[in-house]
Amino acid sequence: MEGDPTPSGIPEPIQPPPRPVSGGGSGVKKALGPLAALAAILAKFKGFLLVAIKFLPVLLKSGGLMLISMWVYAQLWGWRYGVGFVLLMFVHECGHLLVAKRLGLRVGAPMFIPFLGALIMLKESPRNAWMEAQIGIGGPILGSVGAAVCFLIYRTTGNELYGALAYTGFFLNLFNLAPFGFLDGGRIVTALSPWLWLVGLVIIGIMMYVHFNFILLLIVIMSLPRLFSLFRKRSTEEARYFEVTPRQRWIMGTMYFGLIVLLVAGMVASQVRTEDRPSRGGESITYNLYSLPLRS
Repeated sequence: MEGDPTPSGIPEPIQPPPRPVSGGGSGVKKALGPLAALAAILAKFKGFLLVAIKFLPVLLKSGGLMLISMWVYAQLWGWRYGVGFVLLMFVHECGHLLVAKRLGLRVGAPMFIPFLGALIMLKESPRNAWMEAQIGIGGPILGSVGAAVCFLIYRTTGNELYGALAYTGFFLNLFNLAPFGFLDGGRIVTALSPWLWLVGLVIIGIMMYVHFNFILLLIVIMSLPRLFSLFRKRSTEEARYFEVTPRQRWIMGTMYFGLIVLLVAGMVASQVRTEDRPSRGGESITYNLYSLPLRS
């Protein structure tokens, strides 16, 4: 048929019926449904979230750096030794933290620095040398206990990994008892005689001469201000700071030198062959004490 574009005999295509238009409210409700559920969950755990947010910086500083340290040391000596090594440092720092809290001082969480060790930050200074010495010796005492636990596991199981951890723990705590600067020993001898810092300088100097280590040099540089303070006149307040009773001096001296003897004995008892230890992937590895961080 002229003028008809559709051939005759072919039906027109059937169009589907138009869909009913629903109200926009139901779509919005569907979109906001998961958000409402999430809001309900957040409201339920509001208290926990507030605490987590409050302590997030602490977790990033202590826990985060602790995990990073484990990873770094695991690359050098395998993950078992790396984890054990960092845990020994953690136990050591907890000794300082517990004593500081017992003395009523505000203190931060342990902070880990790969290749430098770990430390805690006192938010207020000790009021006298006796308090400083107690905080200083708390770390080596608890750290020595941690090393002794590793030693007992080694003697019980024969696993040389724990023997190596015990030896390293005894060594690091012994090193920290060197009576110099900001090392634990330097803080302890403030209750005995600050002039023992000169003995510590000789000890560190000999160690640097035998086997130079950048960390040792850093310790010397950072400890120089306190060493120079020996040769200037003290103010009345400074002199009062170092006032210690004879009984306190005897107690601290006995603990200090007794701990040194025990740590040396622990190193001798736990000494094992430190070469060709199995590491990840069956590789052999050497535990070199001079490559370990010397500050904890």
